[in-house]
Amino acid sequence: MLELFISAFVTLFVVIDPPGCAPIYAGLTSGATRAQARSMAIRATFIATIILLIFALFGEQLLAGLHIELDSFRIAGGIMLFLIALDMVFETRTQRREARAEKIMAESGSGPEIEDVSVFPMAMPMIAGPGSIATIMLLMARSEGTPQTLVVLGALAAVLLLTLLALIAAGPLMKLLGKRSEAVITRLLGVLLAALAAQYVIDGLKASFG
Repeated sequence: MLELFISAFVTLFVVIDPPGCAPIYAGLTSGATRAQARSMAIRATFIATIILLIFALFGEQLLAGLHIELDSFRIAGGIMLFLIALDMVFETRTQRREARAEKIMAESGSGPEIEDVSVFPMAMPMIAGPGSIATIMLLMARSEGTPQTLVVLGALAAVLLLTLLALIAAGPLMKLLGKRSEAVITRLLGVLLAALAAQYVIDGLKASFG
């Protein structure tokens, strides 16, 4: 059970990337008060949790309704995660997130009213994006029985809690990590995610053609 928890936790942590979300959130809420930023962080994490829970608990039924085999989803999900890993290794994911944040900040204008970024882009697609949705569905599909399902959901809860803490402490966290340290951590996690993604594809191919 501990091995399953660690595996699920690491996979979700890498995909959701709380340290990577923090600087983007800090930029989006640069004009907000501490209370406003905290409120939006809580709301964003809560909405993302609801979205991921829906796909975790009912994703398999959704696939069945669309007549999609679970092994096909494993292969597709593994390829998607591998592409995310490539983005992390070559830092294009961070650049794309920063570009998206700059665009939203530009569109919000310079008025005194602070734009609520909790739903978009924080809850979706930054926390509960295609990668994290695919990951939680894959992890739930691999779990057998209620105990393993609860372990996976526990790992999801732990990662989302860390995400909430990272968003609340986004400002101080940015100063603590620095750009260079963040880049090194992101690349290391990207290599790990690439290996996990390859394993998902291998599992799907074995089940399909084995």
